[in-house]
Amino acid sequence: MLIDSIIKEARPYLAERKIKDAVLGLSLIGIELDNNDIGLAYTLRNYLPPGCSVFGFAQDIIGANAYKVAQLASSGTDDAQRGVGVAVLTAGTRQLALHNDDNSEALFGLDVKPTDVVGMIGWIPPVAAKFAEKAKQLYVFDEGISLSNEKGPAYMKPMEEQDKLLPQCDLAVITGSTFINHSIDHLLEISVKVREIVLVGSSTPMYPRAFAQTKVSVLAGSWWDSHQKEFLFKKISLSGGIHHVQPAMLKMSVRIKH
Repeated sequence: MLIDSIIKEARPYLAERKIKDAVLGLSLIGIELDNNDIGLAYTLRNYLPPGCSVFGFAQDIIGANAYKVAQLASSGTDDAQRGVGVAVLTAGTRQLALHNDDNSEALFGLDVKPTDVVGMIGWIPPVAAKFAEKAKQLYVFDEGISLSNEKGPAYMKPMEEQDKLLPQCDLAVITGSTFINHSIDHLLEISVKVREIVLVGSSTPMYPRAFAQTKVSVLAGSWWDSHQKEFLFKKISLSGGIHHVQPAMLKMSVRIKH
C-alpha cells in the first residue's frame, strides 16, 4: 500500500520523536510531537465501532514513540486508529524543507481546460466551486453525503458510480482522508485517464518522495502554527472542523517532481 511507502519516508523524522499531546475530536484529530510540531487529520465517523470504551488505544499514545504510533496509519483496525497514525505523519512533515507553490486560489497550479472532466473524492465545497467554474464537468463523490442521503449540488454523484466515472476524468482531486480508510490505492489505480492528481486537505501526508512513482502531481496539505496549539486543541476538543481552526493554518501546495 502507498501508506506503507509514506511511513517508510517518515521514519527519519519520527523515529526519535515522541507524542507530547493528542486530541481526538468529532471532526478532527490533533497530534503534538515533543518538538512542538503539530499534525491534524480528519475524523472519519461513518464506520467507527459502537461502544463507550472502544477507543482506549488513545490512552497509551502520550509519551509513545511517534514512528510506532504512525504505523497505525497502516495497521490500525478502525478509522480512529488510522486517523491518529495519519495525524502523526502530517506532524512529521513540518521537519521537511517543502517548497510551497501557493496555492488553492490558482487551483493548485493545475491548467484546467474548458474541455476537462474533473473528479473529486471528498466534497470540499470551496474547491469544488472553483473547478465547477472552469471545467466542462465536475463529478464529486462523498461517502458521508451518500450515507446521509443528502442530495447536495447537481455535481454530486452516488458512490456506486465512482468506479465508472472516475476513469473518465482528466483531472482528479482526492482528499487525504482516503489514506485513513485505505481507499487511495484503488482510486489511483482506476484513474487511468487523468493527467494530474491533487491530494488535498489536512489529512494529506506531504512526503513527496513517496509519490514519485504515482500519478500524483500536487500535495495540497496543511501546516499548523505551533504557537497556537492551545487554540487548536481547544477547538478540536469542542468538535471544531477546518473552518474553526483556519486561523492557525498554513495552506501548502507542493508539486511532485517525477
